[in-house]
Amino acid sequence: MGDLFLVRHGETEWSRSGRHTGLTDVPLTEHGRDQARSLVPLIRSHRIGAAFVSPFQRARETAELIGLQDVRVDPDLHEWDYGGYEGITTVQIHRERPDWFLFSDGVEPGPPEHPGESPEQVGERADRVLARVEAAFANTEGCVVLVAHGHFLRVLTARHLGLPPSHGALFQLGTGTLCRLGTEHARPVIAAWNVRPPS
Repeated sequence: MGDLFLVRHGETEWSRSGRHTGLTDVPLTEHGRDQARSLVPLIRSHRIGAAFVSPFQRARETAELIGLQDVRVDPDLHEWDYGGYEGITTVQIHRERPDWFLFSDGVEPGPPEHPGESPEQVGERADRVLARVEAAFANTEGCVVLVAHGHFLRVLTARHLGLPPSHGALFQLGTGTLCRLGTEHARPVIAAWNVRPPS
């Protein structure tokens, strides 16, 4: 397999304030758009064989601003469904559940349109995406790019490395950043993480 590039979308009002943004389709801020544009030189220096994007506008606009072509929307790339915790912050949750931790505890159930996901369910989605990535590598030359969301990409990284979904907690991921997953001695590795262009 070639290199797999992960791009977390640029800043939104909700990411700036720490609100859990799962299935709520919020736009980028102007700073988020600038973050996306700043990644262009990092992307342009590589041959892109295939690119996939989350269906939400904050990811789709990021993909457009970094100049990706022929991007395929993949519904499995959406962010963690936070259920009853959608739109609230970790600080607020800790007032009721001081020891709560997303990657081990999951979320409170939400309404039917976004009932919430367990870490294992997010891991199953990540596995499906990784299977499509592997198929893309088999049918194209160059690297593969995924443009998606912070918590989902952290779980996907864990699964790529053969770790359980809860180990996504180990990989802090900022908005408007680029990561590269590669191989060393035929084993998956993190080749670069949380990369921003020099200011």
